[in-house]
Amino acid sequence: MKYFSMLIKPASSICNLHCQYCFYHDLSHHRHTVSYGVMTRETVDSMLDAVFSAFDEASRIQFAFQGGEPTCAGLAYFQYFTAGVRQRKKPYHQVEYAIQTNGTLLGAAWISFLKENDFLIGISLDGYSENHDYFRGAKTHQLIMRNIAELRKAGIEPNILAVLTDRLAAEPEKLFQFLKTANFRYVQLIPCLPALDVKNNVEPLTPQRFANFYQRYFDQWYQAYRKGYYQSVTLFDNLVQMLRGFPPAQCGYLGYCSLQFVVEADGSVYPCDFYVLDDYRLGNIKTDSIMELAGKPGVQNFLHEKKRQCRLCTDCRYRQLCHGQCKRLNICYFDDTYCGLQAFLAAKIDLLYQIAQAQP
Repeated sequence: MKYFSMLIKPASSICNLHCQYCFYHDLSHHRHTVSYGVMTRETVDSMLDAVFSAFDEASRIQFAFQGGEPTCAGLAYFQYFTAGVRQRKKPYHQVEYAIQTNGTLLGAAWISFLKENDFLIGISLDGYSENHDYFRGAKTHQLIMRNIAELRKAGIEPNILAVLTDRLAAEPEKLFQFLKTANFRYVQLIPCLPALDVKNNVEPLTPQRFANFYQRYFDQWYQAYRKGYYQSVTLFDNLVQMLRGFPPAQCGYLGYCSLQFVVEADGSVYPCDFYVLDDYRLGNIKTDSIMELAGKPGVQNFLHEKKRQCRLCTDCRYRQLCHGQCKRLNICYFDDTYCGLQAFLAAKIDLLYQIAQAQP
């Protein structure tokens, strides 16, 4: 079965919050058009026509929505989108939906819709309230926790996405205990990237803090694991997968980029969420087919673009578990003299091997 994933920005860079560290806010201010507004129905129709005409056999198709804040596009946008999918999909199409949201707008109508359409939901929640609210410009932690409780009442268990700033990385034990007490079983810890314009940096994660955080967080995580409590953490899951001989779920660990088909609200298509910039624009879903977009010269330019390297990679015993990481994220993993991932693996690789060997 073929697999195709499309990452959609239905409300472009629009958001009802103003998180200080938001990489997409920073990125959008480095292109000619900061926001393309809300995606029109015409663009939705063109996009769905392009996708379903490209896959005329058994295919698994995922539509993922991010922002900005995707729910700012309005519930009617998503209702129109899913209705359009139902009109076009064939019995051999397996369609999946995912959304990453700050969770502030998830009222009863939204929750009913997400449940009905079986959305995988990621909620942006930076751990405990003091840290979460610190970067938001508004106290939203209690509201989001209430909305998560409503999701759970509806039988929806969200993933939690926390941005790992230097501030949060200083408190791994506190973060783990908060997540465990709230019984959040699926956790993605996303490194806080330095801004493209360095003078606007807000506590980006350093390699030294990366190593310190993950070693201490792993200690808490492993104690719980030994007692039968498993919390899915992106870094640990990927490493265990690779130690079992399987490919990682996260593209950065492969050592090369893959085409993501990111669609902005005006229909413009880009190769990666980190590179929704004018110089990386491939074309437009309203005028180009999926095959035409995949064959654009800009795709190969992006895939083979030179990646930042570290001299420590040359003889690193863990290189096959890392491959130099994602070319945008690896600035949080290593600098010229220190690699946080290498330090973490040196401390915990034996226990990770044990966990991998215990998997069925």
